[in-house]
Amino acid sequence: MNWTIVAVGIYLVVLIAVCLRIIFETHSTNKTLAYLLFCFFIPVVGIAFYLTFGINYWRIKKYNTKKEQAVRLLEQLKSTIPDFDETSTGKVDKNAAEYTELAAMLIKDPGSPLTTNNRIQLLINGEQKFPVLMQAIREAKHHVHVEYYIYEYDETGTALVNLLIQKAEQGVQVRFIYDDFGSPSIKKKTEERMRKAGVEIHPFHKVHFYFLANRINYRNHRKIVVIDGRTGFVGGINVSDKYVNKSGPQFSGKLFWRDTHVRIDGPAVNYLQYLFMCDWNFCCPQPLTPTLDYFTGSVETACGTYVQIAASGPDSSQPAILFSILQAIYLAKEEILITTPYFIPGDSVLEALRVAAISGLTVKLLVPGKADSRIVNAASKSNYTDLLIAGVEIYLYQRGFVHAKTLVTDGRLTVAGTANMDHRSFELNFEVNAIIYDIKVAADMRNVFFKDLEDAVKIDKEAWVNRPWYRVLPERACRLFSPVL
Repeated sequence: MNWTIVAVGIYLVVLIAVCLRIIFETHSTNKTLAYLLFCFFIPVVGIAFYLTFGINYWRIKKYNTKKEQAVRLLEQLKSTIPDFDETSTGKVDKNAAEYTELAAMLIKDPGSPLTTNNRIQLLINGEQKFPVLMQAIREAKHHVHVEYYIYEYDETGTALVNLLIQKAEQGVQVRFIYDDFGSPSIKKKTEERMRKAGVEIHPFHKVHFYFLANRINYRNHRKIVVIDGRTGFVGGINVSDKYVNKSGPQFSGKLFWRDTHVRIDGPAVNYLQYLFMCDWNFCCPQPLTPTLDYFTGSVETACGTYVQIAASGPDSSQPAILFSILQAIYLAKEEILITTPYFIPGDSVLEALRVAAISGLTVKLLVPGKADSRIVNAASKSNYTDLLIAGVEIYLYQRGFVHAKTLVTDGRLTVAGTANMDHRSFELNFEVNAIIYDIKVAADMRNVFFKDLEDAVKIDKEAWVNRPWYRVLPERACRLFSPVL
C-alpha cells in the first residue's frame, strides 16, 4: 500500500470537509474567501488556523447561554428599574431629533434606551483620565465595578489595585473583570491579595493554552467602570503606564500615547451597568441580582445631554456597533471626522465613506503614522487608494501612537468608546461605544480632532496613487487576510 497516496487522499477529504464548513458557516463573503485561500495555498497550517480560530465554538455553546441570560436580565430591568424603559425617540429635542433612525435602531437592538440629563466629560490621554477616575473611586459609597481588557501591574496598575483594596476594606462592594489574554500581568498573588481584602475578581475567559485556545479570538475588549450606579467611564484607555504621557527629560524617549476616554454621569450609566452585570454573571459563579442600589442612574445636573450605549460581541444578534457607525455616516450631511488606530472596516463602511465623500461631504480620517502591527498596517493601507480617489482626506499621526476610537459628524454627533474600525471589533470582540447627541460635546471633540491634525501629515493623493507596484503588492496581499486579522 502506498501510504503517501493514502495520506494525500485523507488530506483531500479533510480539506473538502473544511471548505464546505467554511462555505456554510461563514456569513461574510470576504472572510469566506480569505479562509478558503488560506486553506488552499497554505496546506495543513491553513486548516489548523481555521479550526482553531475560525469556528466560533463559544458562540455555539456558552455565548448562546450568555445571550439568553442577557435577554432575561434586560427584560427584568425594564420592568423593575424606572430609568430602563424604551424611551420614545419622538419626544426629544433638536440635539437628538436629527438622529431618530440611529436612536430607534439601538433601542430595538440591542435594547439600549435613549437617555437624557447626562453630564459628559471628555478625558484626553491617561494623564487626564486616571486622576479623575481615581477621585471618583475614592468617593464611592456603595460599589465599584471595573472591567478592562488590558491591566498591567505597573505604577498605574498598582495605584488602582491599592485603591480598590482600600475601598473594599471600607465596606464598598468592589468587582473586577479582566480579559485573561490582554492582562497577563495580573498574577495569582495579586488576585489573592485583592480577594483577601474583599475584592471580587475574575477573568472573563480563563486561557490555559494561548496557542490553541479558540477563545483568544473572542476577547473582552471593553473598558467599563461604574461607580455607585451614577458615574461611568468608557473609552480606549486601558490600565497601564504607557497611556500616561509624563513630562521631564527622563521621559523624553517614551512613546507619546494619544487616546480618548469619556466620563458619564446620569442615566446612561444604567446600560453600562447592565453590560457589566451581563459579563459578570457570565464569568462569575455568584451572579449579581439587579436592584435599585445598582441602578440609581439620575444625577442632579443642568445638562440635558442625550446619550445611548452601543454594545456588541459574539453573543449579539446584530452587529450593533457596526450598524450604529454606518447609520451615523449615512445621516451625516456636512462632515465626518474619524480617528482610529486600526482601519480594516470592511466593504460596507468603506463604501459608505466613499459615497459620502463623492456626495460632497468633508470626510477626514486620522490613523497612526506607525502602527504596532506591520501586517495590520499593510492591510489598512490597502484601503487608502479608493478612499483618496473618492475625496477622503487621510492623515498619518506623527507625534506618537494614536489609539483613540472616535467619530464626529456635522458637529452634532459624537461616538467614543472601545471599538476599532476593523473586523475584530465589529464581529469578534466584546465592545462598547457611547453615542452622544450634543453640540457642545461634538464641538469639543471636533477641536481635539483638529488639534491632532497639527501633529499629522496628510497623504498626497497623487503620490499615493502612483506608488510603484512593489509597494502596493504586499498591502494587497495582506488585504486578502484582513477578515481574519
